[in-house]
Amino acid sequence: MVKNKCYHCGNECTEGGIIYDRKNFCCQGCRAVYEIFSCNDLSYYYDLQTAAGTSPKVTEGKYDFLSSKAITNKLVEFQDDEIQIISLYIPNIHCSSCIWILENLDKLHKSIFNSQVDFPKKSIRISYNWQSITLKELVLLLSRIGYEPNISLEDYDKKIKKTDYTLIYKLGVAGFAFGNIMFLSFPEYFEVGEFWIDQYKPLFRWLMFFFSLPVVFYAAQDYFISAYKGLHSKLLNIDVPIALGIFVLFIRSSIEIIFDWGSGFFDSLTGLVFFLLLGKFFQQQTYSFLSFERDYKSYFPIAITRILNDGTEDTIQLYDIQKGDRLLIRNEELIPVDGLLLIGDARIDYSFVSGESATVYREPSDKIYAGGKQLSGAIEMEALKSVPQSYLTQLWGNAIFQKDRTNSFRTLTDRIGKRFTIGVLTIAFTSALFWLFMDSNKLINVFTAVLIIACPCAIALAAPFTLGNMLRIFGNKKFYLKDTQTIERLAQVDMAIFDKTGTITTAKKSTVSYEGMDLTQSEESLLKNTLRASNHPLSRALYDLLAEHDIITLDEYQEHIGYGIRGSKEDGQIKIGSATFVGKTKGTTSQNTAVHVSANDEYKGCFIFQNDYREGVSVVFNTMQNNMDLAILSGDNSGEKSNLEALVPKGTPLYFNQKPEDKLHFIASCQENSKTVLMVGDGLNDAGALAQSDVGIAISENINVFSPACDAILDATKFQQLPSYIQASKKAMMVIKLSFVLSLLYNVIGLFFAITGQLEPVIAAILMPLSSISIVAFTTVSTYAIGRKLI
Repeated sequence: MVKNKCYHCGNECTEGGIIYDRKNFCCQGCRAVYEIFSCNDLSYYYDLQTAAGTSPKVTEGKYDFLSSKAITNKLVEFQDDEIQIISLYIPNIHCSSCIWILENLDKLHKSIFNSQVDFPKKSIRISYNWQSITLKELVLLLSRIGYEPNISLEDYDKKIKKTDYTLIYKLGVAGFAFGNIMFLSFPEYFEVGEFWIDQYKPLFRWLMFFFSLPVVFYAAQDYFISAYKGLHSKLLNIDVPIALGIFVLFIRSSIEIIFDWGSGFFDSLTGLVFFLLLGKFFQQQTYSFLSFERDYKSYFPIAITRILNDGTEDTIQLYDIQKGDRLLIRNEELIPVDGLLLIGDARIDYSFVSGESATVYREPSDKIYAGGKQLSGAIEMEALKSVPQSYLTQLWGNAIFQKDRTNSFRTLTDRIGKRFTIGVLTIAFTSALFWLFMDSNKLINVFTAVLIIACPCAIALAAPFTLGNMLRIFGNKKFYLKDTQTIERLAQVDMAIFDKTGTITTAKKSTVSYEGMDLTQSEESLLKNTLRASNHPLSRALYDLLAEHDIITLDEYQEHIGYGIRGSKEDGQIKIGSATFVGKTKGTTSQNTAVHVSANDEYKGCFIFQNDYREGVSVVFNTMQNNMDLAILSGDNSGEKSNLEALVPKGTPLYFNQKPEDKLHFIASCQENSKTVLMVGDGLNDAGALAQSDVGIAISENINVFSPACDAILDATKFQQLPSYIQASKKAMMVIKLSFVLSLLYNVIGLFFAITGQLEPVIAAILMPLSSISIVAFTTVSTYAIGRKLI
């Protein structure tokens, strides 16, 4: 009896198998996957290959080790009472359909919350309810739909990434075939007669035909698949003219061989594919280099407080954290590494990691995970591992925090690519039609030469290489950008808004004086420990200035953003912040920044700060006013108005007593008036404004205030270079435009010879990658020149 095979995976269906949409399926999982594709107009997934969801043969018991809690804890990135997050390496990821199905795992199992694919690394990051689906069940689910993960504890420990050699194999096949076909074509080139004509000509031509088959159907398959998917989705991508050129060359050459009309163009065909893949290999290697630079050299200027054995505190860089270190995590600080909670009751927001906004409570001896933000006072923890800096890069770039700018922002390449492809196809078909009537013998040569010489590879390379290099250069200059699109948006800003405290002022050099009643020893101790838990720049300045006191654990701590902080211990209570917050309603007019204090609801006095503005503030504002509008939004009173007016250009709007929501609404109103807004803040109270702006830059003074809301982090020592960085972004965009002009010049000259029939396809295939390499060289040299001018 002939058994039916599963339409999705190709396995044999058992008796009582599932029939859906007149197709056989071996299990509900395969049926569900097919249904998802069908309902979303992606059934062409099955047109590409039979049994497209072929499942690997999973050995019985292969993943039993995932039932061990100890092993699971070693593999997962994050875990709380409900959610686990894990990243898995999946070698079978190879196309957009793979990405689509893997990012829709939540439709296959209700306990999977979300999944995000990193296509270049062939990995997937999955968030799921581990109470409803175990890690073992999740891995088996992935295996059943044809995406078996590659799990190795040794690899996880050493962070070894598997290398995909597919492109190298294809390049080798194309190179081997190209060399042999060129060799077999020598008699044709030199018009050898005698024994060649009668005995070996048919043999050599058919050998060339057979050598071309693996090139067309294996080495060049990615171009056909990409072009097919693009056309099926009604999109003209850059692979359409390439695939068309390869197809026409192969069909025409095969017809000539079959009917003995000539030797065809198999040398041009295999040469074209070889040089295309060579350019692709060159591009891939350069991307890998840029990725390496991004992951391991773009260290953020963020630090953490470490508590030494003698009870003193010092500040260390995150990547200096070692296993066993005792760390102090202040209010609103990020937990940089997995560890054990030692002192304090933690109230942690893990939305940075999981996207879930629910607060998690932890008690001493509980495990806490990297990426959470402490929301209630200071805690102390013991580090269980060192922190890879690339983890923060990954967290910063988490898709959960990507701003939805898809409707308002399109990259320069996106805007040009479609029109370019349409133009190339139009010229190719018009030229072919002309030579059809003028000289049909030149038709195929002209048509294929046009498609090859006008290949938009150079245009596709210009932006990634330019912006990728600028990303690295900015990182070396202590200006850390989230992604390359930030550079494009930064080049377009026409309005800059600055916060005051902690942004254009520095707490490190501030002069502080106290006015009011003296604080008792216990009140001063309580004040010191309340300030210890806060991350506000003024709180940190006061904490460093106050006399030494024993460190105590507060019974209660509250921070009211934009107003002040409150701490209590036993019968004592203290408030620090604005006059209104501490209960002082009269006689609070001050010409300087003031922080008021009350103890047990009795007003005590205030600390007066003589603001020290960052070096070069006036130069920054005067330089930036030439290209954009400026404004300052401050949460402080207007006491500093006269000092600010002396620093900023005349007529610059100054707004005081601005709450965080006021800043956000102000930026939104500017955007409604067609302004592209740059917001520069301290990353703490300005998180909402940074997220609302088109480009948000957080100023970092070597403290661990990390906010995924920002697009860039600028080391405070480089503040005066901000105008130079913006100007460098504009120059980078000019380099891209010049690259487009240079590529267009290549195409115009090449098209002239191609259209007039003076350019053989093989010569076009050689010139095409050379033009791409020259574009890459131009962008590299240009960005290097831009970077040399930055300080």
